[in-house]
Amino acid sequence: MLYEAPMESKVDRVYDGKKPTRLGTAKQPARVTVKSEERKQELEAIFEKHGWKNVIEVDGDKPEDTADLDLLLNPVAQVTAAPKVGRNEPCPCGSGKKHKKCCGR
Repeated sequence: MLYEAPMESKVDRVYDGKKPTRLGTAKQPARVTVKSEERKQELEAIFEKHGWKNVIEVDGDKPEDTADLDLLLNPVAQVTAAPKVGRNEPCPCGSGKKHKKCCGR
């Protein structure tokens, strides 16, 4: 007899169709932990300047966590790949042959 996983685990993996929310919005505010009230005021000024929503927790026992702010200030750039050379297009090496007969072996 074959083992079948419970239905709950199959349902959890289904794509829900909802677009992920952006960081710094009302639905997904940036969460930051700082050690002092002075630091909290500094970060609130930065968030207000850019119009980002945030939740700042002041806790002297926890280490400072500003990862969400770093992501907002330095967004990750998308990398795009160069278009591929088709088989029947001229070879980019300049030989004049088709790519499949020259460098596309």
